[in-house]
Amino acid sequence: MIVNPITLLQDLIRCPSVTPIEGGALELLEKLLTAHGFKCTRLKFSDEGVPDVDNLYARWGTDAPNIAFAGHTDVVPVGDESAWSFDPFGGEIIDGFVCGRGAADMKGGVAAFAAAAIEFVKKTPPKGSISLIITGDEEGLSINGTRKMLKWMEENNEKVDFCLVGEPTSVTALGDMAKIGRRGILSAYLSVTGKQGHSAYPHLADNPLPRLVTILKAVNDMHLDDGTEYFQPSNLEITNIHVGNTADNVIPAKGTATINVRFNNTYTGAALEKKMRDTMTATGLDHDVRFRISGECFYNPPGKFSDMISKAIEKETGRTPELSTTGGTSDARFIKDYCPVVEFGPLNKTIHQVNEQVSAADVEALTRIYGDIIARFFSAAD
Repeated sequence: MIVNPITLLQDLIRCPSVTPIEGGALELLEKLLTAHGFKCTRLKFSDEGVPDVDNLYARWGTDAPNIAFAGHTDVVPVGDESAWSFDPFGGEIIDGFVCGRGAADMKGGVAAFAAAAIEFVKKTPPKGSISLIITGDEEGLSINGTRKMLKWMEENNEKVDFCLVGEPTSVTALGDMAKIGRRGILSAYLSVTGKQGHSAYPHLADNPLPRLVTILKAVNDMHLDDGTEYFQPSNLEITNIHVGNTADNVIPAKGTATINVRFNNTYTGAALEKKMRDTMTATGLDHDVRFRISGECFYNPPGKFSDMISKAIEKETGRTPELSTTGGTSDARFIKDYCPVVEFGPLNKTIHQVNEQVSAADVEALTRIYGDIIARFFSAAD
């Protein structure tokens, strides 16, 4: 290989790029890709009340068709560093595994597709383009990242015909699963206000917590759906209840709660919001609530792009990937508005965990699979 994906992955892990810090990861990729003929554009976006975020768009070639790989170099915090068996930003290789925060989610995928793209354009320059869409805001608020990059691309006539997101989709073995859709995400922020007082004199206070609990129970008891042909059932989870009360004998003035819903194609975000609002209103209890839709449910039916990926996986691993819509979400929820998108990458077994790691052999195999996908894409375009 012209670029060793394992060495590149180690170097990326050694960049402490915890969201929203760039940490040197994009600088490293920009330097590498520029040296191999890619035109690189750093895109720094801002928005009120949130941190600025650095992103990188790199393109080799100017002609159509254009295949893109998308990913992120930002990582989640390490948590309790003393619980790790190795330096979370050391990038060590231990017993055949590349170890460190982001090894699987998702610097492993980024290293593999960057190495594969460089290899391809150097050895078999295509009649077309290869682009890399790399954000530093996937693990964060996703406000100043891929969403704004895609808008910038549209404004600058950077059209993509197909995008592969290198998220860790494999479950027990490399290539056993790819994602052709994702459920949507809706969060609700509920608050109920009363009057603070002494718990021995409840008639002089107004306890908001029984009302909060009643509303939460009504929402929690809702039957959303039983799943659809392509998606598992929607699920609603109460993820936080906060009172801020440090005294046992004080009735609090306010209680808040957060609700997170992963919804399938039974709903749009707006329809689900209405269902939840109606359920809360039906309790007859005063409350305030606001909603945030982080992404709509989407589904790309199996077709030429998923077939192309499946054949490349089968050639390398002998496995036929399950085309799935399970799990959380990714920046594919934004990309799907611009072009067909499929997600495929390494094992997700240790993502966001202590001692995150990825098999070095898998990263090398993944690089070959990505290279084969590129070859199949341009072969089909001829």
